[in-house]
Amino acid sequence: MRHLFVTLVFTVFSFSAVDANDPIPPMNKQIVEYVNGVMGQQVDRGECWDLAYQALKLVNASWDGMYVYGEPIDFKSQKVYPGDIVHFQDAVVKRTEGFSTITETMEQHTAIILKVYAEGIYELAHQNTSFSGRKVGTSPIDLNGLVKGQVIVYRPVP
Repeated sequence: MRHLFVTLVFTVFSFSAVDANDPIPPMNKQIVEYVNGVMGQQVDRGECWDLAYQALKLVNASWDGMYVYGEPIDFKSQKVYPGDIVHFQDAVVKRTEGFSTITETMEQHTAIILKVYAEGIYELAHQNTSFSGRKVGTSPIDLNGLVKGQVIVYRPVP
């Protein structure tokens, strides 16, 4: 059974939902480059939304200065790209790892999608987390396990 789990995880996370025929939008590409350049560092005060704020400012994107980071997209039916920004509001996401169920609770949190593995499965870059503190770090998330709250994915726009 253990071997089957390892194979399943490898299969899910080796799939890339972004291919060469569907290039990442230019603003998104710049945001990903920015995030990779500040990985492991504290951006601004180290608040979660400071990372999104600085990335959007760098690419001259339009946003409301609060929690609307561009054009909302439906991550269940529309293409999600690295560089899109995700905002969680009273969200509870559950996922299974081996024989354990992991529950993530995000009262209000903002992150940047760094990698897209499959529909709803992403690598997030964020700060002000329990695992990386106020420095930029990454973690996987499977939004297919959303059981409560709201998750909005935004596409940066000029």
